[in-house]
Amino acid sequence: MKPVIALVGRPNVGKSTLFNRMTKSRDAIVADFAGLTRDRHYGEGKLGPHEFIAIDTGGFEPECTSGIFKEMAKQTRQAVAEADAVIFVVDARNGLSAQDHDIAKYLRTANKKVLLAANKAEGMQSGPQLSEFYELGIGEPIPVSAAHGQGIRSLVDMALEGFFPEEDEEDLLDGRDWREMDLDKPIRLAVAGRPNVGKSTLINTWLGEERLVAFDMPGTTRDAISVPFEREGKRFELIDTAGLRRKGKVFEAIEKFSVVKTLQAISDANVVLLLVDATQGVTEQDAHIAGFVLESGRAVVIAINKWDAIDSYQREMLQRSIEQRLAFLKFAPVLHISAIKRQGLGPLWKAITSAWTSATKKLPTPVLTRLLQEAVQFQQPKLAGAYRPKLRYAHQGGQNPPIIVIHGNSLEHISAAYQRYLEGRFREHFKLSGTPLRIEFKSSQNPFADKEQ
Repeated sequence: MKPVIALVGRPNVGKSTLFNRMTKSRDAIVADFAGLTRDRHYGEGKLGPHEFIAIDTGGFEPECTSGIFKEMAKQTRQAVAEADAVIFVVDARNGLSAQDHDIAKYLRTANKKVLLAANKAEGMQSGPQLSEFYELGIGEPIPVSAAHGQGIRSLVDMALEGFFPEEDEEDLLDGRDWREMDLDKPIRLAVAGRPNVGKSTLINTWLGEERLVAFDMPGTTRDAISVPFEREGKRFELIDTAGLRRKGKVFEAIEKFSVVKTLQAISDANVVLLLVDATQGVTEQDAHIAGFVLESGRAVVIAINKWDAIDSYQREMLQRSIEQRLAFLKFAPVLHISAIKRQGLGPLWKAITSAWTSATKKLPTPVLTRLLQEAVQFQQPKLAGAYRPKLRYAHQGGQNPPIIVIHGNSLEHISAAYQRYLEGRFREHFKLSGTPLRIEFKSSQNPFADKEQ
């Protein structure tokens, strides 16, 4: 499971800027006024080979008992409950406030690993100017500047310390030894989607029993539930995830683990079945879940549930919305099912098995190199100034998702369009369905580049 780091602090201390630094994104809105962030915001970060989930929170006012600030405080408490480590962000330039003392008092009772980050500390020494923050009783203040990126790596490193077992140096270089993947283990199949889309009903239909709670009220499932299952000689581990609600709808304390557990279940799965409600169409939330599945590199199959409940016009509009909102998942098969009536479940299993087979397929180096050379002969990459990128040979660099590493010269000038062209050639030959395919380029170094003329 990926460790979870929550960012907590009073309004306008730079939590969202720090979140964007940690996740290398611009997902959190940043502006120079207080109270902009209200809901919890989740993102993925990576430090070396180690991945983690970061949570941005709104300004925390623990003593507030009414209005929107009460709901924001509830959101922050939920984030702290979900977190493995908490980064308490304070403003190094404006100094301590009474609100900082209230937050520190709450965090001291939360029984969590807490780091004190003194933000906006660019150009400041870690001595006298930060000494007042020792009053909080949280520990030594760590000077950082989220806006300038100073001290962020060390801060995250300290937050993640102790969450990862020691690994061999060779494993750290690659992040995993994909050649030793145990393909005899059960296939971890996560069923993901919005609340009330029929995830638990589908798994109950597969199992032939009321193993999971299925109730016509959104959000019945609160945690990721794992169930062993076997079909046609293949062993599976079915994971029923809690529905990912739209931001702003996750206020109830009972739901505090839903979102983070769902994200972790998707990350840890081998195949993700993205369930879409035919009567609701493809929503923005479906696209968010699909985007997270793609970022995680999981094999994915899209199932349109309740297909029998819509007419031909609705089916046509639904097909258009799939093409528009899920265009980045063109490699994923789309199947139409009805979980209650047991319709379309046979082809669905074939698609799931095919996606897993594609995600773990071995791609021989001679075949990859031949396909690469044929692709270049058919269409060469565009010139980059006076030089044209030279693609020499290719080999497999990982599985689930498949990674193809291409070696050559000046490969940093390969365009995104040409990369998609190569991906299409590889996909077509190996018949890869339902899995992302990642291509990495490694340019050879000029041995004379550092020598004096």
